[in-house]
Amino acid sequence: MATQPSDPERVTERCGDCGGETAHDVRVEIRTESQKEENAEFSREPYRITTCNECGSETATRMNNA
Repeated sequence: MATQPSDPERVTERCGDCGGETAHDVRVEIRTESQKEENAEFSREPYRITTCNECGSETATRMNNA
């Protein structure tokens, strides 16, 4: 069975605030988790950030939870 290519302009996900499948903007952001300046360069982690286009709710999920 062939799969259809996804449309990067139309990412739909469940929104906890709206309660349904809505269009979202999705991006990856590198965040520094350490508050100490001397360890900051070793504490950067990638996060997947989604923003609901309906209500503006933003969700950040850490991608390195291994």
